[in-house]
Amino acid sequence: MTDSITQSAQPSGLVEQIGALIRTARQGRGLTQAELAERAGTSQSAINRIERGSQNIGVELLGRISDALGAELLSVGERPRHTHLRVHGGKPLHGAIDVKTSKNGAVALLCAALINRGTTRLHRVARIVEVDRIIDVLRSLGVSVIWADNGEDLEIRVPRDLDLSHIDAEAGRRTRSIIMFLGPLLGSHQKFELPYAGGCDLGERSVEPHLIALHHFGLQIKAEAGWYHATVAPDAPTDIRIVLTERGDTVTENAIMAAAVHEGVTEIRNASPNYMVQDLCFYLELLGVKIEGIGTTTLRITGRTDIDADVDYWPSEDPIEAMSLLTAGIVTNSEITVRRVPIEFMEIELATLHEMGLQFTVTPEYPADNGRTRLVDVTVHPSQLRAPIDKIHSMPFPGLNIDNLPFFTVIAACATGHTLIHDWVYEGRAIHLTDLTRLGADVRLRDPHRLDVTGPTHWSGAEISCPPALRPAVVILIAMLAAKGESVLRDVDIIARGYEQLQERLVSLGADIETFYD
Repeated sequence: MTDSITQSAQPSGLVEQIGALIRTARQGRGLTQAELAERAGTSQSAINRIERGSQNIGVELLGRISDALGAELLSVGERPRHTHLRVHGGKPLHGAIDVKTSKNGAVALLCAALINRGTTRLHRVARIVEVDRIIDVLRSLGVSVIWADNGEDLEIRVPRDLDLSHIDAEAGRRTRSIIMFLGPLLGSHQKFELPYAGGCDLGERSVEPHLIALHHFGLQIKAEAGWYHATVAPDAPTDIRIVLTERGDTVTENAIMAAAVHEGVTEIRNASPNYMVQDLCFYLELLGVKIEGIGTTTLRITGRTDIDADVDYWPSEDPIEAMSLLTAGIVTNSEITVRRVPIEFMEIELATLHEMGLQFTVTPEYPADNGRTRLVDVTVHPSQLRAPIDKIHSMPFPGLNIDNLPFFTVIAACATGHTLIHDWVYEGRAIHLTDLTRLGADVRLRDPHRLDVTGPTHWSGAEISCPPALRPAVVILIAMLAAKGESVLRDVDIIARGYEQLQERLVSLGADIETFYD
C-alpha cells in the first residue's frame, strides 16, 4: 500500500475527521508538518492534504503517522476509545493568546449560506465538532463545502436544487443547530423534513418559540417518528410583524433568515442583538438584504427571494472563549494576556470581575477582520478576589452572557465570601457544576437553577467524569488547573463540540495537561 490515495474510497466525513485528529495531535506535540512527514516517511505535501481532509489515507501510512505521534488515531474492529485528560495543576500560567472566532457565529453563517446561490467564503472558521456536523448535513444535501489549504477558510456553493431526501439524519440529530435550517429552507421549499434536534444535556429546551416565530411565514410543523415534517403555506402576507416571546439567539436568527428570503418587509421585536446575531446580519447585508436596527432589539428586514452573490466574510471573535481563557488566568492567580476580545460582548463580565476585585488592564479598541466588531486585548493580574454584593445571573445581551455564567462559579469559589449563582435559563445545568466540590470547592445546589458558592477554595486534585454539558465540562477542566497535584477528567469528547484545541492552547500558556486513553 502506498502513501497515495487508496483505491477504496473513504467517506469524506471520516477522511476529514482523521485529518483533524492528526492535525490536533501534531500541534499538541509541537511538530511542524515537515517534521511529522520526516518521522512518518512521507512528504510534507501529503501530510498537508491529509490534515485538510482532501486525501484518503491507507492503513499502513496511518499506522506510521500514529507511531510518529505516539498516539493511536484509529481503532479498527473495536469500539472507539474515549479521550481523557491528566492535569498537573497548581501552577501559574503565563504568556498571551488570541481568541478564535465564534462557534455560534460559524454555525449560524453555515446555515445562512443555504440562501445564497453564489459562492460564500468564510474565513478563520472554528474547526470544531459542531461545525463539522453542520458541514456533514450540508454536504448530504448536495452543498459543496471545501476547506482551503490553510485549514481555516471555507468555500460554500449551494446548488439550485437541494437534495433533501438524503439529509444526514445522524449528524443532524447530534446538533441542536439543525433547527436553524428551518428559516433558510422555508423560503425555497413548500415541504421538507428535518431530524429531531439534539445537543447538550441541559434540561428542556423547547423549540416552540421557533415555531411561533416562523408561523408568520406560513410554516407548519408536525413532529412524529423522530422527524419534523414541515409544510409552508404560499400565502404569507407581504409585510410581517413578529414579537418574539423569548429573546433567544437561535430563535432570532431563524426569524432573520426567514425574513431575508421573504419578499416584503419583516419587523422583529424583542430580537436578540447578541454577537452571533450581529454576525449573521453583517453577512446578510453583503448578500444584499437590507437590515435596519442591527445591535438593537427591533430589526426591520427587507428580504429578497433570489440571492446570488459572491461574498467573503470573517466571523467575529468568540466572547465565550475569551471568558474561558480569562477564567483560566484568574483561577490560577496568573498574569496572562488574552488578545482579540470582542469588548462589546464582555463589558458586563469585566465590570462584574472588577467589582470582585480583579485587577486587569485593557488596550484601546481596534477593529476585527469583519470591520464591524470592536476588539481589545485584556491582561489579567494576580488578585485577591471577594464575593460580589449581589447575586450573579445572566441576562439577554447586553447583560452577562448565559454561556459565560458557569465560569463565575469557579471564579466565585476563588473569592472570599458567599456568592449566589442564578442560572435561570437552563434546568439542570447548575447540578453539573457541583462536581467542583470534588476538587475542594464549597458549591451547594439550592434548586435546579441556583448555586451557593463559598470561598476561597483550597483546590486539590481529583478524578471526575466529564459532565454531558459543554460549559460545565470546561469549568471543571479550568478548576483542575488551579488544583494542586494530579487530576483526571474522563470522557472529554464534548469539549471538542465548542472549542478548537483547547488543551493545546492551555498548554501554550504553561498548563500541564496530557491526553491518555483507556
